[in-house]
Amino acid sequence: MMKVRLLYISISGNTRSFVKNLVTFAHEQGDVDFEPVEISDASADTDEVAPYFALVPTYLDGGNGIDNGVHEIMTNALYDQIAAADNAKQLLGIIGSGNKNFNAQYILTARRYAQAFDAPVIANYELRGTTRDVERVYKAMRQRLVEAGY
Repeated sequence: MMKVRLLYISISGNTRSFVKNLVTFAHEQGDVDFEPVEISDASADTDEVAPYFALVPTYLDGGNGIDNGVHEIMTNALYDQIAAADNAKQLLGIIGSGNKNFNAQYILTARRYAQAFDAPVIANYELRGTTRDVERVYKAMRQRLVEAGY
């Protein structure tokens, strides 16, 4: 069974909850063993030596991300982890989350990470996600692993 790290940050607990459900679902499928790694301001940057996915929520404080800028808050530790050393080269894809009430800002942080690290946004979900979201995101991750030759 292939082991794949999931780097994520969770301030409100929504991403943590989704990752827990995703890890459980993948275990039930029996073909990918996801290793969740929660990143925080206290985390030391580590070298990512194998392919991984990043799950990133959107937390904004000011600006609308379209015509008057954006002030990203709270996911900087994850950004720094991906930016460290050659870590971005191992990033297979980004899964974004947020609140659809924020319209154009929905998954804005994931889209910004995708541009910064030249990695695709492969899936998204709202808030804590649903059981259907877990299955859909898992399928997108499996497809990305296949496309990358794993």
